[in-house]
Amino acid sequence: MAKTVEEDLNQLEKDIRQLKIEYEQYFGGGKKRPPSELEWRIDNLLKRYSDRGAQMNYGQRFRYSNLTQMYSKFREMFRKRMKQKEEGTVQRHFGAAAREIEAERARQRGATQKSEAIEFPFTVCWKDPDHEKKKVEQLFDAFRDAKLQMGEDTKPLNMEAFQKFVRQKTEQLKKQKDAHEVEYIVTLEGDHARLKARVKS
Repeated sequence: MAKTVEEDLNQLEKDIRQLKIEYEQYFGGGKKRPPSELEWRIDNLLKRYSDRGAQMNYGQRFRYSNLTQMYSKFREMFRKRMKQKEEGTVQRHFGAAAREIEAERARQRGATQKSEAIEFPFTVCWKDPDHEKKKVEQLFDAFRDAKLQMGEDTKPLNMEAFQKFVRQKTEQLKKQKDAHEVEYIVTLEGDHARLKARVKS
């Protein structure tokens, strides 16, 4: 039975996450060989859809593009670490580069175990999300990471829809409560990630 586009994209996202895990295990000494077979499978799936844009709707093309960018970023990072491993050089990172690498490692840990990368409950508040997009991005990342930690599906999440949601929710609460600021909270409750909004007192 032929797979649908959605099924292939689901598999692609799952494989990219698994590739990150297996490369971290390899660089950490837990695996003797890099996950070349998994990387080959991802490459083949990406190539299969690179010329099939007409077969995908807008949402699928958007998701495919995001997955391609994510994979390219991780592959470049793995290539550099592979080179350093082969050359036997010791990495020394400073400043922004060090923080970026540590943040990436924290995100990776968050995807595989309940890490302390982002502390929950995570809170952020604003008067107008359209003028504080950095905070919206932080909230989006925190909510996505919380879902990953809880093993929930993050595929339906996208930044554009999230921005629209918080804009409408903020306006709604400000009108109802005659408030100037709205606070958003990401929590881990039971087996689920929760996103709550309330007016800032």
